[in-house]
Amino acid sequence: MNAAPTGNTHNLRRTLIATGAGNAAEWYDWTIYATFSVYLASQLFSPMDPTSAFLQTLAIFAVGFLARPLGGWVFGVMGDKVGRKRAMLMSVVAASVGSLVIGITPTYAQAGAFASVLLVAARLLQGLAHGGELPTAQTYLSEVAPPEKRGLYSSLIYVSGTIGTVCGTLLGALLIMILPAAQMQSWGWRIPFLVGGLLGLVTIVLRSRMHESEVFEEAQAEAAAAPAVSATAQVFRNHWRQGLRIIGLTVGLTVSYYVWSVAMPAYAIKVLHVPAQTALWSGVVGNIALIISLPLWGRLSDRIGRRPVMLMSGLGSAIFFFPMAGLIGTGNGILMTLGLIVMLILIGASAAIVPAVYAELLPTNVRTVGVAIPYAICVALFGGTAAYLQAGFSVWFGSNGPAAFNLYAVVLLIISAAVAWRMPETKGRDLRG
Repeated sequence: MNAAPTGNTHNLRRTLIATGAGNAAEWYDWTIYATFSVYLASQLFSPMDPTSAFLQTLAIFAVGFLARPLGGWVFGVMGDKVGRKRAMLMSVVAASVGSLVIGITPTYAQAGAFASVLLVAARLLQGLAHGGELPTAQTYLSEVAPPEKRGLYSSLIYVSGTIGTVCGTLLGALLIMILPAAQMQSWGWRIPFLVGGLLGLVTIVLRSRMHESEVFEEAQAEAAAAPAVSATAQVFRNHWRQGLRIIGLTVGLTVSYYVWSVAMPAYAIKVLHVPAQTALWSGVVGNIALIISLPLWGRLSDRIGRRPVMLMSGLGSAIFFFPMAGLIGTGNGILMTLGLIVMLILIGASAAIVPAVYAELLPTNVRTVGVAIPYAICVALFGGTAAYLQAGFSVWFGSNGPAAFNLYAVVLLIISAAVAWRMPETKGRDLRG
């Protein structure tokens, strides 16, 4: 069994804050892109075809995800070679630069297609950063957690991430309330991206004071006396089954999470023509419900196991997907909020504990890269395209589009539930090895 987290209570608290702050900052960056995609489309693309511009903006959202597998590999190798702390620090630096670039990018009227090119470059940089941030932070947090509380500790990943999502959505709602439409269109949309850059700078300071994972340091000492073997080669040669399991567990969660937690406000505004304030405030309330539920699910998994909780999440989300999507389609603020609360609480059951599950599937010397590569590939292919496909289906298939997309998401949730059903229970597994 693991030892208790390294250091005293003060150091542990500082470690948790630094881990959560960086994770929140990067999720904030991704949320504000989705939330302000309507303004990005009108300012950084040709105004001749607004629908095409909006779809191009969402396509670039997906492009950012395409960089995540490379980022997962780069930062994963870094995390397994030189330490979780350094990898987490560098990922925040890259994400902050990407956010600042978007905040100062010239408009299409000022720079033509070059504005779109800068947006793509910034999103690729953020994709590299997030591809490394999440699996590295997941691994680090699982390694410093007491074994009997690993599920609870792992919930910090999505608690902090969703706080970043809420902050991004809330800032959008407040800016729309405060600024006239013309000012939002002209320059107000830049504010969240500039704030994201500043949040990244604060996080860099916090993470520079973190302690390295004791589990990693012990593994490094043992590895020094062993023959050097490429961590990437080990993952593909010896741990490919675990990689496939990570993909299977992630595929339903990533689509559902990005649809319901991140992209739903923008989809409701642009496709369903819901008033912006209604959609954004519904998103804020739904994500607050998610935050509250996450540590409760984490604690439950520490008591009854990971598999039962993941099954409740996958099957419950699949069953309620169509009914709750119907509530969103009404455009009624109260019903929209109810739909978001139900779905996000169900999705939260998996979100809370997958960091612990991933860590429990792999040995220490390849844990970061072994999670990062399959996780990033899955999120790039499915999570990154979720918002684009959700909006695109409505354009391509008309009135049948929403139902077709919902069916696609439900099938993926059932796949994740099936993988959870067949996986071994990992609760309390020793991470030293």
